Amino acid sequence: MNGLRIYADTSVFGGAFDKEFEEPTRMLLDQVRGGRFRVVVSALVEDEMLGAPQDVRALFAKIQEIAEMSDIPDSAIDLRKAYLDARIVGQSSVADALHVAIATVLECRAIVSWNFRHIVHLEKIPLYNEVNKAHGYPKIAIHTPQEVIQYEEGF
Repeated sequence: MNGLRIYADTSVFGGAFDKEFEEPTRMLLDQVRGGRFRVVVSALVEDEMLGAPQDVRALFAKIQEIAEMSDIPDSAIDLRKAYLDARIVGQSSVADALHVAIATVLECRAIVSWNFRHIVHLEKIPLYNEVNKAHGYPKIAIHTPQEVIQYEEGF
């Protein structure tokens, strides 16, 4: 299967039902279905879906059929701890740090998220990548769905 391998956190699926984020989210998911992207989701996303509205869970279930599913690697738990030790995010945001860690250790090209507070944040992105480098991991691109979708053929 071709396509850029990207990790989608839980906010992406909820974004499909949010007036502000609906259009780019649906475009991203259409491009996943079309093969431009190979989406990776984790057991963490699956767990977070348990409390989501039914329409969000139904969308996730459809994407889950074509997604690469991953457990939570022990190495991601270790990397999450390193993010917390570096104070990139606080204890109340351990799940957000874990999403970034999972995407990193699974060597995804990027993580896509609508979480502007703890993930897609100008000041936090370089901090995540500094910790990644210090622990022998490559940089992870961190973007919103809007930033990764293809708007025109050939670009």
